[in-house]
Amino acid sequence: MTTVLQPRLVIAIDGPSGSGKSSTSRAVASRLGCEYLDTGSMYRALALWCTHRGIASDDPVAVARAARDLPIKVRTDPASFRVELGANDVTEQLHAPEVSGIVSGYAGVLPAREALIVRMRRIIEDCGRIVVEGRDITTVVAPGADVRVLLQADPEQRIHRREAQLDGAADHETVAEQVVGRDAADSATTRFETPADEGVHLIDSTDLTLDEVIDRVVALVPHELVVPVPSPGPDRPLT
Repeated sequence: MTTVLQPRLVIAIDGPSGSGKSSTSRAVASRLGCEYLDTGSMYRALALWCTHRGIASDDPVAVARAARDLPIKVRTDPASFRVELGANDVTEQLHAPEVSGIVSGYAGVLPAREALIVRMRRIIEDCGRIVVEGRDITTVVAPGADVRVLLQADPEQRIHRREAQLDGAADHETVAEQVVGRDAADSATTRFETPADEGVHLIDSTDLTLDEVIDRVVALVPHELVVPVPSPGPDRPLT
């Protein structure tokens, strides 16, 4: 990360599973010398913490208490984003199938969600220059962000990307059910608007490469807030 004093910049990127939020957000953060926050990882960490302690998602009081007391530490370097719970690095565990299958239940507990949003906003404020991605980012978590983007993609393309990300760990039908099911679960607890809310820029990534999406996001940043960092090599597909 650069150590040069830079103007504050908050970029908020929302969108459904498989739309390219994570790969786009990390790359934009690297290009502009920003920190990076995957807010979904915080909900996943909560789900992991609760299940290890026998706290069910249908116990909202206990889940909310766990969210307030969660011993989470997030390392926001886009080149090495890590999540720790207590003394343990749990980054690799957060996307395990058993966590993916339960996270929506815990994320849907509104008092717990509110507690984690307070933490997200604190991270955003402390970082100063940050790209933050996840559900509700443009409408609830960071509605005052300098740039707000809603990424979309055709459902089949999103399923294909998720399959590539899982690298054969699940069959097509299972991945399709996960993507469609996650859309339904998210719609119950998050504000996801199509067309996008006023001031939120809609980008359809269906037929775009990662670098094309990055370029479109960076082009939305006010010129005086751009502090360029050398971009990586040739076009890469979105994942």
